[in-house]
Amino acid sequence: MPKNRIEAQRKTPKKRIENRGNTPKKKIENQDSERKDSQPKAGRPYMQGYGLPAATKGKGLLPWKWAEERLTKSHNYWMATTGPRGGPHVMVVWGVWVGSAFYFSTGRESRKAKNLAANPHCVVCTEKADEAVILEGMAKEITEAATLKKLAGPYNSKYKPWKLDPELGPVYAVLPEVIFGLREKDEMQSATRWRFGDSS
Repeated sequence: MPKNRIEAQRKTPKKRIENRGNTPKKKIENQDSERKDSQPKAGRPYMQGYGLPAATKGKGLLPWKWAEERLTKSHNYWMATTGPRGGPHVMVVWGVWVGSAFYFSTGRESRKAKNLAANPHCVVCTEKADEAVILEGMAKEITEAATLKKLAGPYNSKYKPWKLDPELGPVYAVLPEVIFGLREKDEMQSATRWRFGDSS
């Protein structure tokens, strides 16, 4: 085989590997801004045996505004994380829904914080079960001054005189992958699932 052809083959794999490394990084950096600019995709949740209608039947899907109103107005939220032995841990938290993400704070040594450090997957539920909004997503700690400043007003207005102070404990953003909306009075006929980004 000619020497030039051998050298060309050796260079090709290296170029492909570099391209693979660049693509995911760009996608992660743009993930937050992309979510803020587009609404989630609505559909029916998969709940076999509950008699859910097709998306075109029954009372129809709930509007996204319905879920956002409850995510915003709920005073208390239930948060579920995974414990060190794989079991669930559920606790009540305060938080705010701002810019397509749920923000809350907790003590650095709390069970929630330790669980999230090991496994960022979590579930957040609003306080009224008869008009339930259930968020499944991933939590990440927020340290950017601009973001913390943006959250200060909504949090203090909701929980005055308390403030969202990162010096008292870490502040987290829970980025939703899937959100469910269930309204009891509709008897599951309007059950809705909203998908975000590349979630399936």
